[in-house]
Amino acid sequence: MPDAHLCDILIVGGGIAGASLGARLAGRRRVTVIEAEDLCGRHSTGRSAAFWVASLGSSPGRRLSIASKPMFDAGWPGSSTPLLRRRGTVHLTGAHGDTVEGAEDLVGEHALIPLDRAELDKMVPGLREQWTGGWYEPTCADIEVAAFHAAALAAVRRQGGEVRTDTTLRSAKPRGDSWEVETATGTISAGLLVNAAGAWADDVAKRCGVPPIALQPMRRTVVQIRVGRGGLRDLPLVTDLHDSFYFKGEGDRSVWVSPLDETPVDPCDAAPEEIDVATAIDRFERAIDWPVEAVERKWAGLRTFAPDRLLKLGFDPQAPGFFWCAGQGGMGIQTAPAASLLCAAQIRGEALPAELAGIDPADFEPRAGS
Repeated sequence: MPDAHLCDILIVGGGIAGASLGARLAGRRRVTVIEAEDLCGRHSTGRSAAFWVASLGSSPGRRLSIASKPMFDAGWPGSSTPLLRRRGTVHLTGAHGDTVEGAEDLVGEHALIPLDRAELDKMVPGLREQWTGGWYEPTCADIEVAAFHAAALAAVRRQGGEVRTDTTLRSAKPRGDSWEVETATGTISAGLLVNAAGAWADDVAKRCGVPPIALQPMRRTVVQIRVGRGGLRDLPLVTDLHDSFYFKGEGDRSVWVSPLDETPVDPCDAAPEEIDVATAIDRFERAIDWPVEAVERKWAGLRTFAPDRLLKLGFDPQAPGFFWCAGQGGMGIQTAPAASLLCAAQIRGEALPAELAGIDPADFEPRAGS
C-alpha cells in the first residue's frame, strides 16, 4: 500500500484516554492519534465536572486514581499550569447511611476525617436537618482538564507523533502482522490499533471486525445555578455518599449541581434534559436552604461503562494487535496518568513501573466481566 500512512501504533480517539496514552508512547514508537470530530475531547473530556476524588469508584479504579495523583502534582506530561487545585469533599451522612463505601482504601493523606453536625455546619452552613454529620476527604481537588488535555496532545506532537482531527475510522482489517485502516482522510497501516474511542468504542470495534464488549454510554447532567449566598468559590465538593447528588462551588454566588443521573443512551452529542435539570435543583433544595435564583448554565456529557463498571485496559484476547483503552465510567481524567502508564507498559511488553505498585492488570482485562 504505497499510499498508506505508516505508523507503529494507531490510537482511535483524541480524548484524554487516547491523548495521554499517545504522550506515553510517542518518541519510542511512531504514533498517530485520529479523532472523528474537528476538535479532540469534544464529548466526555471537554464536558467533565473536573475533579479528582480518591473515593470515587471501586477498589481497582481507586488504585489508579491514587497512583495518578503524584503525576498530576508533578505536572505530567509537561504542563506549565498546576493541574490540581485542592478543594476537599464533604460526604454527608444520615439520609443514605453513615459510611463511605470502600473507606478502607483511603489511607494516609486520603484518610477520611469524621465530622459531627456542629463541625459540618461550620464547613457548609445551611444544610437541612436530615444530615447527622459527615466525613471530610481532604485531598479532593479540581483538575485543570483543558491544560492537562492540551499538555498530553502537545507531548504527542513534541515527540514526533501526529494528531489528525476530522478523521473517522470507517473500517479496519488485519493484514499480516498489521492493520489496514480506512479513514475519512485516507488509508493508515498500523502495527497496533488502540481503541480509545469513548462512547463509540464498541462501534469502532465492530468496524474493525472485533466483537464488542457491551459498553454502555450514560448521560450525566450538570447545572450551574446562582444562589442567594456569597463566598462559594472555594466551597468543598458536597455529596450524599455519591448516592443522589453532588454540588461544589464555582463562583462567588454560583455552584455546580449534578443529580448523578446515569441514563443509558446511544453514543451521541449529549444534551441536558429538562427533567434532569429540575431533578438537580430539587435535590439541591432538599439538601440545603440556600435560595436558588437562576440557572446560569446547563450541560450533559457521556460516561461509558462496561458491565462490571471497571475500566477496560488491555489487549483483546480475540483480536491480535487490538488494544482496548475504554470503559472509563466517569473516571477517565482522574485515572489517566496511571492508566496510560499501565497501558504503555503492556503495549511495550515491559514490567509495571514502581509507580503502579499494587495495581493488577488482570483487574482491567477487556473481556472480564462481560
